[in-house]
Amino acid sequence: HEVTLTEPFMMGVHEVTQAQYEQVMKNNPSKFKGADHPVVMVSWTDAMEFCRRLSELPAEKAAGNVYRLPTEAEWEYACRAGTTTKFSFGDDDSELGDYAWWMWNSDDKTHPVGSEHPNAWGLYDKHGNVWEWCQDWYGEYPSGAVTDPTGPATGSGRVLRGGSWLYDARLSRSAYRFGYGHANSLSFLGFRVALSSVPSE
Repeated sequence: HEVTLTEPFMMGVHEVTQAQYEQVMKNNPSKFKGADHPVVMVSWTDAMEFCRRLSELPAEKAAGNVYRLPTEAEWEYACRAGTTTKFSFGDDDSELGDYAWWMWNSDDKTHPVGSEHPNAWGLYDKHGNVWEWCQDWYGEYPSGAVTDPTGPATGSGRVLRGGSWLYDARLSRSAYRFGYGHANSLSFLGFRVALSSVPSE
């Protein structure tokens, strides 16, 4: 289905790291320790609380920054970086190892963020490393064209995107999606933040 985004936004250049998470939340729940590795073992609720606390920091409040999880549509738009192929770099699965930590090159663990090639818009790890929570409830897509979608009104899980160190190439595709209960916190679940741009006065 056709999606149109009309509102500008910014997207984290990579997943939230353990160092960033610890600075805001004062704890690090991750299984695979490393300051520059993505934080894992975080539920959707944890990710939302991180965004809330980050937004409340004095410097962020002074700048008018309100952080949040990206919508699923925003996440895919940023992942694709203008492409319509299976992956942001094309259709060839054999190139995935240059852009993603996935089941055949990850050694069964996370890796430092930004250590593979970025997509055309300079965003790292949009394929692989960790699944990323999105704002939306998981559910069927609408049948017609939509503008600035935010997902279904209710659901049983939240959207995850991007694939991870544990999964195969098919699940790392730009369009692949699934839902997980918002309270789940596992070693392949992380997130990145989005920021609605603030109009200049």
